[in-house]
Amino acid sequence: MSNFFKHETAIIDEGAKIGDKTRVWHWTHICGGANIGTNCVMGQNVFISARVTIGNNVKIQNNVSVYDDVILEDDVFCGPSMVFTNVINPRAHIERKDEYRQTIVKKGASLGANCTIICGNNIGEYALIGAGAVITKDVKPHALMVGVPAIQIGWVSHAGEILGDDLLCPRENRQYYVDESGYLKEKK
Repeated sequence: MSNFFKHETAIIDEGAKIGDKTRVWHWTHICGGANIGTNCVMGQNVFISARVTIGNNVKIQNNVSVYDDVILEDDVFCGPSMVFTNVINPRAHIERKDEYRQTIVKKGASLGANCTIICGNNIGEYALIGAGAVITKDVKPHALMVGVPAIQIGWVSHAGEILGDDLLCPRENRQYYVDESGYLKEKK
C-alpha cells in the first residue's frame, strides 16, 4: 500500500491499489483489484468495484458507486449521488455479469449531482454533464449536456466555464472554435 489516508470506517479489500495522497472517507468500500491513482478523494459512502480504473486527481463525491468496467481518467469529477450502470437490461433473476459494457470518462470531465451514465457510453474530455441529466449516447469533448435524455446545449472550456457565442473562456481567455466535424477545438 502507498501513503494514503483511510478513515477508520472505510473498508479496503486486499489487492486494491491506491496511490499516494489519496483520501478515502467514511463508510467507503474499495474492492480488491481496483486501481486508484494519486491525490484522489473518495467521499462518504462510495463503492469502488474490483474492475475499476481511476486516474489521478479524481474526486468522487458522496453516495457514488463505480461498478466494474468503468474507467475514470485523470481529473474527473463525479458529483454527489451520480449513477453509473453496467448492464443495459438488468433482471434480478438473470445473471448478466458477462454483458457488462465498458464506460470511459475522459480526462477533465465533470459529472453533475444525480446524473446517470448509461453503460457503454463514453464521456469526452472536459465535458460537463448537468445535474440530473441522463446520458444515453457518447458525449463529445467539451460538450455541455442537460436533460432526460441529455442533449447538448453548448460548450464548456477546459476550466469548466460555459462558453458564449464568441467561444472565449472568461476565466482563462482561451479562444475556441468548432471545426468542420462539429468538435470544439482550441485556437493555438
